[in-house]
Amino acid sequence: MAEAKASTVNRLLSIKQNSGKTYNQIAQETGLTNVYIAQLLRRQAHLKPDTAPKLKAALPQLTDELIVEMMKPPMRSYDPNLIQEPTVYRLNEAVMHFGESIKEIINEEFGDGIMSAIDFYCSVDKVKGVDGKDRVVVTFDGKYLPYSEQTSDHMVSRLKLQGS
Repeated sequence: MAEAKASTVNRLLSIKQNSGKTYNQIAQETGLTNVYIAQLLRRQAHLKPDTAPKLKAALPQLTDELIVEMMKPPMRSYDPNLIQEPTVYRLNEAVMHFGESIKEIINEEFGDGIMSAIDFYCSVDKVKGVDGKDRVVVTFDGKYLPYSEQTSDHMVSRLKLQGS
């Protein structure tokens, strides 16, 4: 399965490269975020039927076979060696370094809960800093999910057992 995914990803990335378009250009043409486009082409996201024609218009070399494959739920995974790539390592380091403070602020602003990584948007943008140098802006935009108090009267499986 991993080989088939790798082969599909290689074909998709080759089509993107041959198009001469950036992730930002494809995102603008499709109405998706640049990171979501990258996720689609890496088979880390599911291409929705309403979006398929927009992606095909943006990347005309996409075959019907590839579109059908992209519309299947993907096997979301990653290579454990990816952490060795310097950009990925630094992103991980930033989240680990700032994570505890971010968690405290989420709890302070929202209560006891987490940020969803499923109902989630992500983008990467380039801006000029106050010093005129290029800066990277990574935006994580996730739905807030509160933790539930686990009361037995809301536990459906237990209620069904009691009703039997």
